[in-house]
Amino acid sequence: MKMSPHLAFLGNCEEAFRFYHQAFGGELVALIRYGDTPAGENEPALRDKIVHARLEVGEATLMGSDCGPDRYAAPGGTVTMIRVDTPEEAERVFAALSEGGAASMPMMETFFARRFGAVSDRFGIPWMVICENPMQDACTAR
Repeated sequence: MKMSPHLAFLGNCEEAFRFYHQAFGGELVALIRYGDTPAGENEPALRDKIVHARLEVGEATLMGSDCGPDRYAAPGGTVTMIRVDTPEEAERVFAALSEGGAASMPMMETFFARRFGAVSDRFGIPWMVICENPMQDACTAR
């Protein structure tokens, strides 16, 4: 089983996914517009907006789409966690996501991570970035 976050946007999905592609790397596999699908007939106001975005980074997949104001809800109650292998990569990804966003916890070393930080990006999407300590170190930390 694999789980993939799916992010909802109020008209700026394409801008967000181009930003995430730049921040995370990987391959921007899809940016499909409503107008290029049968859904475009049912959603004329969204014709030029994104019905399906897909970014693949390693084994991770991030998906998203635009929706109308009648179906949009601002993110709440969830955060997407990004695990990276090195403190340097954590710093780089956190800095990219922070551009135009707001950090709720600055990137730092903690008892459970070599680096950890929390940020809401310029699109209002909440993220946590972590470079974990080896589990035995985190479990025995005092």
